[in-house]
Amino acid sequence: MRQEHQLLLEVTDLRTHFRTERGLVRAVDGVSLTLERGKCLGIVGESGSGKTVLSRSLMGLLPSSNTVTSGSVKFEGKEILGLPSKQMRRLWGREMSMVFQNPMTSLNPLMKIGEQIAEPLNLHLDMSRADARATAERLLRDVRIPEAARRLDQYPHELSGGMRQRAMIAIALACGPTLLFADEPTTALDVTVQAQILQLIGEQRRDRNMSVVLVTHDLGVVAGHTDEIAVMYGGKLVEKAPTSVLFAHMKMPYTMSLMRSI
Repeated sequence: MRQEHQLLLEVTDLRTHFRTERGLVRAVDGVSLTLERGKCLGIVGESGSGKTVLSRSLMGLLPSSNTVTSGSVKFEGKEILGLPSKQMRRLWGREMSMVFQNPMTSLNPLMKIGEQIAEPLNLHLDMSRADARATAERLLRDVRIPEAARRLDQYPHELSGGMRQRAMIAIALACGPTLLFADEPTTALDVTVQAQILQLIGEQRRDRNMSVVLVTHDLGVVAGHTDEIAVMYGGKLVEKAPTSVLFAHMKMPYTMSLMRSI
């Protein structure tokens, strides 16, 4: 029997504006999109296009002061835009999670890797210390970090750039989220490690039937790793199509310019 696709995320006319001394900045301006369970959506655009603000708007990670949001964001059919921080925190880690751009600024330099993975397990799943450590070791193995047991007791500066990014992915996956945001997850990594990180995210998505939003400035990054691509420019979605269709039939000059920059 054919399984119907489950709609996980539904965004309608989302607007995120910032009040500044120079006036209103329309960082996200009328974005609508959907994402099915188990699928990967690439959000592509140059720096300042609004793609990172969009991902943080969807997760409720923006400061409330001087920020104006409107529209609708439904996660598993429930409206989450404008939920109080306390309610959003219940979703973070357990239901949705994010891999940030720079693990050196995202990881706590004073905490061991194992402690940082165990933290969300203790907070959201109320795991014992021993169970959290065992789960952390398994997660490090899942993200292909060698000598996982030894790495638990190391600090971020003792790991290579690729290993730090893998550790960030392990933290993001710790509580089994259904939606993972990856914001420029391969920036500052060499080409070989970039490919490994993207392959790892894809493997985890398939193994966990998890949805992924992959945010990047590089069309080449999303080419072989997404089901659909949304192109952002000036806070708006200017083009959106299945990945194979977009690469075969680009309509917008801006998308073509991104392609030429690969």
